[in-house]
Amino acid sequence: MFFKLKKETVKNVLSLALPAVGEMILYMMIWVFDTMMVGQYGGNVAVSTVGLSSEIMYTFSGIFISVGISVAVTSLVARNIGAKKLQNAEEYAALGITAVTIISFIISSILFIFSKNILKIAGASTEVTIYGEIYMKITSIGIFFNMITNVFSAILRGYGNTKTPLLISLVVNVINLSLDYILIFGKSGFPELGIKGAAIATTLAQITGFVIFLSYILKKSQIKPKIKYIYNFKVDKFIALLRLSAPSSLQEASFSISRLLSTFFIMHLGTIAFAANQITTTIESISFMPGWGFAVAATTLVGHKTGEENPKKAKEYAYTCTILGVGIMTLCSVLFILLPNSLINFFIKSSETEVIRLGTLCLMVASIEQPFMAISMILGGSLKGAGDTKTPFKVSFVSSWFIRLPLILYFIYILKVSVVYVWFITAIQWIFDGTLILVLFTRKFKKFNIEEKEERLA
Repeated sequence: MFFKLKKETVKNVLSLALPAVGEMILYMMIWVFDTMMVGQYGGNVAVSTVGLSSEIMYTFSGIFISVGISVAVTSLVARNIGAKKLQNAEEYAALGITAVTIISFIISSILFIFSKNILKIAGASTEVTIYGEIYMKITSIGIFFNMITNVFSAILRGYGNTKTPLLISLVVNVINLSLDYILIFGKSGFPELGIKGAAIATTLAQITGFVIFLSYILKKSQIKPKIKYIYNFKVDKFIALLRLSAPSSLQEASFSISRLLSTFFIMHLGTIAFAANQITTTIESISFMPGWGFAVAATTLVGHKTGEENPKKAKEYAYTCTILGVGIMTLCSVLFILLPNSLINFFIKSSETEVIRLGTLCLMVASIEQPFMAISMILGGSLKGAGDTKTPFKVSFVSSWFIRLPLILYFIYILKVSVVYVWFITAIQWIFDGTLILVLFTRKFKKFNIEEKEERLA
């Protein structure tokens, strides 16, 4: 990709991307801190419990909310702001909140009622199922508020406000970390609750975040989702929201469900292999937050320029976001190669030598996929900003269901080889995914440029 960075464009991108990166890292740290502290508290069984339970819950949340309706809301708000249609932006925001509230209640209820059954289907051991049921029932309450908070954040990002979500996520993390320490280990006069304490801490922190966000949305937000838009419900706008969110949800579903099934297969290798994989996944989840942050910036900025009918500037923002994001995630690759053992040791007792050995190898292999993951996320976010949520879905569907899942089924579930092979397989998936997205993005914006020239000549 031969592209010259422009100072003003970089400045605009960073002003949006860096707070978004910070916000996402901080929200991800809730899961990270839970995994880290219960790992130090209870070893591989505790890590497996929190890891599997969180994987299941965030899969549902991601499919329907974070990468579904929330992405659609950000894109629609951004494009209408770019087109100077404030009322339309507010209407889409109101419809998004309504849809998310209903879906979040359904998801939370399913997770609460059927937590034990879900864990058994996942192939969890008896011990993991017992602790996992407790963890899921408590955190299913918090995830309801967290999913609604996610769409609040999407509204603010749509008009370019990524700093407020960052500050709120910082407050949430301070609360979560403090309560984790107090409730897991039994400090300051509180009982030692272990895994149950981690679940309570997460839920209370997420409810607090919801309350703060709701207050800001109602009082200070530039986009105010007024109740009148719910009373005067417009089917055409709701359909437009669903039309944009459906492919994005399907993209996340194709990736997350295949990943969740892969997680179930890995459970059959035992709690040691699963704990090593889960710790590696947790560490990598921090590393790809820069990719998500720059993807958010790309969705917003490309959406603004698409609304202004300026595809040349939209493409410039997309490539700028990609170059910066790839650069940061490549640095993460270097850390994975140089300090894998040290990173794994943060999450588990030093006595768990086999978990540390396997996790170290997994993390070193994970270094391969970082730049390709960044390309896929950021250019996929750029396409969504331009209103194209179908292309990222199609690419994700092929890479997840025709590359990742069949290979993991064969090598892990059938042959039962080392868990390290999982990470070689995901590296192959991301190399394919990132390369194909780059090719398709280039073709799409080349088409936009041709159409723009034809309009000028007409």
